[in-house]
Amino acid sequence: MDRDRDMAMAAIRSVYTITGRINTGSTVVETLHRIAEAVVEGVGFGAAVVNYLHPDGVYEAVAIAGPEEARAELLGARYPAAEFDAHLADADEWGQLRFLPHERHNDGIQSWIPAPVDGAEGVPEEERWHPLDALFAPLCAPDGSLVGVLSVDLPADGKRPGAFQRELLEMLAAQAGIAINNANLVEALRQERRHLEASEAAFRLAFNGAGTGMCMIGLEGADLTRIVRVNPALCELLGRDEDVLVSMRFGDFIHPDDLDHSRAVFAGGTGSVRDYEVRCVRGDGETIWISATMSVVAGSPAFAITQVQDITDRKATEADLVRRASRDPLTGLVNRDAFTEPLATAIRRARTDGVVSALLFCDLDDFKVVNDTLGHDAGDAVLVAVAHRLVSLVRPTDTVARLGGDEFVVLTGNVTVADLGALVDRLERSVCAPITHQGHIMRVRVSVGVAVIDDTIEDAGAALRAADRAMYLVKGARHAGGVTRRVTAPGERSGAPGGMPVLRLARPEGAQ
Repeated sequence: MDRDRDMAMAAIRSVYTITGRINTGSTVVETLHRIAEAVVEGVGFGAAVVNYLHPDGVYEAVAIAGPEEARAELLGARYPAAEFDAHLADADEWGQLRFLPHERHNDGIQSWIPAPVDGAEGVPEEERWHPLDALFAPLCAPDGSLVGVLSVDLPADGKRPGAFQRELLEMLAAQAGIAINNANLVEALRQERRHLEASEAAFRLAFNGAGTGMCMIGLEGADLTRIVRVNPALCELLGRDEDVLVSMRFGDFIHPDDLDHSRAVFAGGTGSVRDYEVRCVRGDGETIWISATMSVVAGSPAFAITQVQDITDRKATEADLVRRASRDPLTGLVNRDAFTEPLATAIRRARTDGVVSALLFCDLDDFKVVNDTLGHDAGDAVLVAVAHRLVSLVRPTDTVARLGGDEFVVLTGNVTVADLGALVDRLERSVCAPITHQGHIMRVRVSVGVAVIDDTIEDAGAALRAADRAMYLVKGARHAGGVTRRVTAPGERSGAPGGMPVLRLARPEGAQ
């Protein structure tokens, strides 16, 4: 699980980094090449082709990353838009992606057929990537118009991409469409400048007609950070009228928590291009994330042209990926990796502020019987029901986690030993209540060991081991004919296993 979480976070960070890089191409062609390289570098495919949609309605394979054979075979290939779109229409929809299995391979579209991926022989046939399989990602401008199609091949593990890899590809494709649109806009501006000698009329036309939010910002004297001009797209993005925006400075609509970062951008020296991401507050009070590219224009006075994109959805997707990497997929509880953070915080607070917390280690009894007699679906139903019951019995500030199997932990703060006894009683009664699944009524019990977290606990491992030992003492006493609750408590060390303090509370078997 550690490895999977680390790999997920590394992949997110990699895509986050390279999506910024693809926006720095100085021309359309350079941008397309950076997109292809970004796919191979950060999303786990060995080959990528960017098919650019020309204004005359023809796709051209302009940029290719990967094997030289693919570049030699496909570079410069051109397809009428109607023909290529019909090819895509025959594909399966994978979210925003389009997958064309080898059974529907179209010989009418020029293609490169790679050799099978080394090591893929051990992959089940239904999961294996076939040399004739094809995966496409439409590249769209902010207004939804198509600007190109990205095709990928040679997944590194030889498998058809899973949900996580497809989400990464969708994220990068969304940013690639924006980057191509920006490059088209820049190219259009260059052409207008060449044709009309960079006249103010041409600039105003491109500036105001851009689908991307844009503004001009002063960089000197009294105009430092003052908004000089905005286009309609930015007014819509920020939910403010033009006359309101041009009376403001850039920091006036930046979220208070991101103001320092915003100031650092303007104090960032004389670099000609500066990229940053901050939160903004719209006119209606809604907070959104934006990605901004500020291009400094030399002159007297100096000013900057800033392009602004709404990346709120991308940020939400990233947050969701991070959340899923820290959650148990079955119960939705915090997983073992993520649980170490609140546990470490509780230990630190006990040492620095004297705040006493408790760690309850919960292990289900009779769970194996459910699995063996009714199957794993019934076992999963028990785990989900137990998770819901544990969450319902604690405070919002407490943490419930699944360590794995039928082991759960509860971290509760600022408690007394009396509170713990009452909480354990509630947990035991709630867990042993009947659980219904597909007509079957199931019962399990729980053995709860409690470790009090005071300033004697050294680290998270020590707290878990103490609660685990206490739980096994409870389980052993139950099997011996009685129920003993064993709670590690501050100040009572006599007779405790491993030198840990204990409090023994006994009651007869079957007592409620």
